[in-house]
Amino acid sequence: MVQDAILRRQLCRASIREHTSESPCAVQARFPDKRPVVGNAKRKRVQAESIIRRPTNRGRLPGRIARTGLACLFSLALAGSALAAGPDDIAAPGTTPRQFTFAWPYQPDDRMAPRGGITTGDSITLATDASPAWQALQAAGLSARERDRRAILAMAGAYRASFDFIETVGFTEGYQPDPPYQSWGTEYVYVVSDEPDFISLQHIMVIRFASAGEDASEPVVVKHWRQDWRYEGRELFVFDGHQQWRRVTLTEEQARGKWVQSVFQVDDSPRYAAVGSWQHTANFSSWTSDETWRPLPRREFSVRDDYDVLIGSNRHTITPTGWVQEEHNLKAALDDDGAVARILARENGLARYERIEGFDWSPGDEYWQRTAPYWAEVRSAWQDYYASNPHLEVSKTADEVPMFVAMFDLAESLTTGEFDATAARREIERTLDAYVAPGSGAR
Repeated sequence: MVQDAILRRQLCRASIREHTSESPCAVQARFPDKRPVVGNAKRKRVQAESIIRRPTNRGRLPGRIARTGLACLFSLALAGSALAAGPDDIAAPGTTPRQFTFAWPYQPDDRMAPRGGITTGDSITLATDASPAWQALQAAGLSARERDRRAILAMAGAYRASFDFIETVGFTEGYQPDPPYQSWGTEYVYVVSDEPDFISLQHIMVIRFASAGEDASEPVVVKHWRQDWRYEGRELFVFDGHQQWRRVTLTEEQARGKWVQSVFQVDDSPRYAAVGSWQHTANFSSWTSDETWRPLPRREFSVRDDYDVLIGSNRHTITPTGWVQEEHNLKAALDDDGAVARILARENGLARYERIEGFDWSPGDEYWQRTAPYWAEVRSAWQDYYASNPHLEVSKTADEVPMFVAMFDLAESLTTGEFDATAARREIERTLDAYVAPGSGAR
């Protein structure tokens, strides 16, 4: 129930005051009258014990973080892998939910019913007029770089974000598709940095749960993912599988006229990076990446352990009232050396960011204003890792505490009262050292 989910999260001080398919409190929205369906029965469901297992013998975390982090993780485990929020207009009580039109029509029964969350979010109002940012993108006489910049900046603002993922092709004998995934949440995209050759956008979710006949809950604020864009960037850190990351350096020719997009997890650890070009044709503006490797997102590693990496590309397209991100991924299992051993399936993903109006974002504003100096120090600490190490090993857990729990805990404790940047940096580096080490450079 909604109230139970909220109460459980009140145990988690590191998360409740602040998504992502990668979020610690990923907003998994589904039809209110459907329970989530987990994949093939023969696959092992990853339980909380395996999610938090320690993968390395790296240094132990400070005791305070370990204690509060485990309490937070326990509260999250009680409610499954995610918070849940679904819009009233997906399926009204007593009605049949909408079905996929691009699906697996011959699968028996309801095995392919989409999985996701089960609770309902507060009502929202969609914007219908073209946004000023989209109108600015249509201006005549812009340089290619300036039009690119305006397209990137058009992704900032207030949105209902929806996420749809479905396997479309299987490549193994006896293949059975996993149920599709659907979710949504309310999300504001803040401009962290706007420079001629660099733009940084931070996603913050503000979620209010609703039950029939009751007022919406108090807001839950969650720092979500971040996307950095650098024009003609020459260096990026790419995922190599098995927790390994590698610096790649582009030539001037490879970087000319292109943008490197680097995407980061909720705790500002790396997720993936890719290079690509913007295409502008009449009223159409879209950026397409090259092929990139990505770790499994939470929507997958919380229920599956039969593959290791997503290999694919993504496309960002600006619309008059928002933007869309499309993904085309292969689900690949790796051997011990990090080489592709088997391709399981192809997956298509679609994330729609639709502008909304009249939503109260003040809890997110307050959180970001209070914690922004802390997260700036976190970003700076990561830059030092990137600059000093051509290869990195990044673990999700240390001393049985997930990285996002430790970093969110610090965000709360270090921003209560006057912020001391020097002391905060020491704590951040001491904490990250338990999760980050020079990589093997095996590939």
